Amino acid sequence: MSLLSIRDLTIALPEGADRDHAARDISFDLAPGEILCIVGESGSGKSMSANAVMGLLPEGVTPVSGRIDFDGRDILGLSEKEMLALRGSRISMIFQEPLSALNPLMRIGAQIEEVFEAHGALSGAERHEQALRLLTEVGIPDPQVTIRAYPFQLSGGQRQRVMIAMALALEPDILIADEPTTALDVTTQAQILELIENLRRKRNMAVIFITHDFGVVADIADRVIVMQTGEIVETGSADEVLLHPQHPYTNALIEAIPRLTGDHSGGRGDTGEPVLSVEGLCKTFSTGSGKFFGKRRVVDAVQDASFHLYKGETIGIVGESGSGKSTLGRCIVRLLAPSKGRVLLEGEDIAHMPGAELRERRRRIQMIFQDPFSSLNPRSRVSRILTEGPIAYGATPGDARKRAGELLELVGLDASAMSRFPHEFSGGQRQRIGIARALALDPAIVIADEAVSALDVSIQAQVLDLLADLKARLNLSMLFITHDLRVAARICDRIIVMQKGRIIETGPADKVLRDPDTDYTRSLLDAIPGQDYERALAGAG
Repeated sequence: MSLLSIRDLTIALPEGADRDHAARDISFDLAPGEILCIVGESGSGKSMSANAVMGLLPEGVTPVSGRIDFDGRDILGLSEKEMLALRGSRISMIFQEPLSALNPLMRIGAQIEEVFEAHGALSGAERHEQALRLLTEVGIPDPQVTIRAYPFQLSGGQRQRVMIAMALALEPDILIADEPTTALDVTTQAQILELIENLRRKRNMAVIFITHDFGVVADIADRVIVMQTGEIVETGSADEVLLHPQHPYTNALIEAIPRLTGDHSGGRGDTGEPVLSVEGLCKTFSTGSGKFFGKRRVVDAVQDASFHLYKGETIGIVGESGSGKSTLGRCIVRLLAPSKGRVLLEGEDIAHMPGAELRERRRRIQMIFQDPFSSLNPRSRVSRILTEGPIAYGATPGDARKRAGELLELVGLDASAMSRFPHEFSGGQRQRIGIARALALDPAIVIADEAVSALDVSIQAQVLDLLADLKARLNLSMLFITHDLRVAARICDRIIVMQKGRIIETGPADKVLRDPDTDYTRSLLDAIPGQDYERALAGAG
C-alpha cells in the first residue's frame, strides 16, 4: 500500500537557468514506515522534488505536469490554505541548516509551541508541556533549560534535534529530511540517524531522506533512488543499489567515496627541520561579566597543543564539534590571538608577533575556509579576489593578473572565470577559487578548515585530488581540519585527534585509523556510517 505516490512529475526552471527542468518525469511510491533515500549531486533535482511535495518550491520554479497523490488527493491541486493545513500536520520537513531555519530571536520552546498554535492545537499550558515532551523524546539533555534557550546557545546537533522535535510535533505521516546530517560530526550524525530510525519504528512514520552520503544510505535506507540532472537513473533496495549498481552515474558516485581501508602514506614529506612547530599553544575564551551579561564563563578551547609539521607533509586534525580543532587552526594562522604558547613558522615565533612583522610573515601561511561562498566577497570579481593580496604585498597589477590566470589554470578553471562573480560558480568551483586565493602569495603552509565538508561526494573527490596534486607539485605542507575520518584517510600522512581542547592522540594515518590508542578515537571510528557496506564491498572485490 502506497502512502505517497508521485507520477510523471516535471518541474520547470525559470528562463535562463542552465537547463529547462529541475525534475523531469519523476515517479516513485512511498510506503508507510519506509525510509526512502534520494541520492544525487547538487543540482540533481532531489531537493526540488521534495520541496514540491511540501509545496515549498522557490518563486519561478513550477510543476508543469504530473501528480503527487497523498491521502486520496493530488497535492499539486490544493490551495495554499489547504497546503498550510497539510504542511506540518501530515507531512513535515527537516532542513539542512537548522541555524538558518530557526528564528534567532525566539526561545526554543516558543518556536515548538508555535507549531501547535499555527494549527490551532492544544491550549497554552498543553503546548508548553508537549514542547518539553518532544525535547525529551529527541534526546535533548536538560530540556527544562533548553526550552528557554535561544538557537545560538545550542550546538549544531542540539539545533538539529530541535528541528526534528518541531517536525514531529503534530505526528506527521511523512517526514522529509533534506541533508540533515551533512554539517555534523560523525558521532552527532550517528545519534541523529539513530534517532530518526527509532522514531520511524515507534510511529510507523515514512521518511524521505535526501543525502549525497552513501554511508548514511547504507545505514538507514530501505530503498534508494539515484537522481542525475533532474531524472531518476536508478532505483532499488539499498543492497541492490549499493552492492550491485547498474548505472554508470551510480558507479561513479560510489567510486568517489573516500575509504577508511586502503593505502595511506603514513609518513612525512621531509625529515629535516619542521616548517611549523606548535609549542604549548593555549586559547581561552571568556564570556559574560557583571550584572548585565551574567556570570563570567571561561572556556579553555585549546590546551597545551604541541606538534611539528614538516615540508611536504599533510597532518589531519580531527575531532567532534567543540574539540578545538578549528580554534587551533585559527590561532596558528593568527586569525585568533593565542593566550599562551609559541607558533614557530620557518623558525620564527608568530604567536605574539606585532602587526607589521606579522603581516610580512603571514603570507607564508594561508587558509582555505569551509564555506567558499561566505569567504569570497560577493561584490568582487574573481580577478580582484585573486590579485588584491599580491598587490597589497607589492606586486604590480599586471604581474598579479598574470599570476591569477596561472592559478586558475592550476586549479582547473578557465581564464574566463576572471571576469565573473562568486555567485556565478558552483560550490566546487568556488572552492577551487578559494584554493587559488590561498596559493596567490606562494605560501609554505596551507590550512584547510573543513574545506570539503559541504561538497557533494564527487566534487569532494575532485577537490581532494586537486589538493594532493598541488601539494606534490608545489611541495606544500598542509594542516587539514576535518570531522570526516574518511576524508582524513584519503589525504593525510599523519593524524592528530583532539577532544575538549586537548590533543589526545597523534600518529601515522594508518596507525590511528586501524589501531587507535584511545577509546575516544575508537568511538569516532565506530560512529562512521556505512562501515558494514564498505566491508561487504571490499569482500566482493
